[in-house]
Amino acid sequence: MRVRPTVMSLLAIGTVALTACGGSSKAVGGSTNAAAGASTSGEKVTLRLGYFPNVTHATALVGVAKGIFADKLGPNVELKTSTFTVGTKAVEALFADAIDATYVGPNPAINGWAQSKGAALKIISGATSAGASLVVKQDINGPTDLKGKAIASPGLGGTQDVALRTWLQAQGLRTDTAGGGDVSIKPQDNAQTLQTFIDGTIQGAWVPEPWATRLVLEGKGKVLVDETSLWPDGAFVTTHLVVSQKFLKAHPDVVDRLLAGQIAANDFVNANTADAQKVANDEIEKITTKRLSDATIQASWKNLTFTDDPIASSLAKSAKDAQSVGLLKPVDLTGIYELAPLNKVLTAAGKPAVKGL
Repeated sequence: MRVRPTVMSLLAIGTVALTACGGSSKAVGGSTNAAAGASTSGEKVTLRLGYFPNVTHATALVGVAKGIFADKLGPNVELKTSTFTVGTKAVEALFADAIDATYVGPNPAINGWAQSKGAALKIISGATSAGASLVVKQDINGPTDLKGKAIASPGLGGTQDVALRTWLQAQGLRTDTAGGGDVSIKPQDNAQTLQTFIDGTIQGAWVPEPWATRLVLEGKGKVLVDETSLWPDGAFVTTHLVVSQKFLKAHPDVVDRLLAGQIAANDFVNANTADAQKVANDEIEKITTKRLSDATIQASWKNLTFTDDPIASSLAKSAKDAQSVGLLKPVDLTGIYELAPLNKVLTAAGKPAVKGL
């Protein structure tokens, strides 16, 4: 059975159960890290990195494909990658010691932190900001038109699901986890959402890019809420980089080099838009066998900001929002960030430092 990216499910799953999970990811050399715990004084170390075949993970797609990570990691670090389609599976893989670090959205990181009582992971860098919208049918012009309608989100308790429920709550519209209330929320895979939107089974969806753009271009929908309008300066974390605390403690030098790769990959993405779009799309096609149209990747790209800043304030609000809509128990996020390594690398590169909570 497919596990969706939900706060509630992660909080209910025990650590023992998680060590057996992660099998639904598409592995690319995701074997056990035989070098874990090896000395950093010249011995070979394997770094197992996870990410998604999605435009919001363009930093990782480009960093891997262009050899930027491999170059920064150096000859003594073997990079092995695994790809995932939902954040829950990536976090489960981290818990199960199947990967060492992964690009993931904010709510799965919060879930993992809460479930492990702050022992499993650290957020070490940002990657992408913005790029999520509520797209609806043409005859829906405001919140009141949503009453009695079915709206999709990528998964119960996931980043966009929390954003959708929070916004609906602010409009005085009730929802529940069973799909009842004033607006029926239907958690489903983004690819399924595109088809159900076209078929008319749902009347809208709060989704990340490139799916928001695809609902507009292919589904003939319109944007009712661009999430950037809800955040100060339009900035909120969409994708950031987390690492297992075990790996961070054992190989801090490797983490420094990974962060150098993260920064260099984002520099490339920001300086070479057309090339980065092609590389990311090539990788998406290689992993999923399906390529985004040029119009889709170009339009969705404009809605994203590739930044090393994890925008910590937005993570804190996401956690409060999840609590407000009943999808997360109160959680202390103190210590979830470990940004000293990133700031060290940023400073060395002549870039401004970033802030945590």
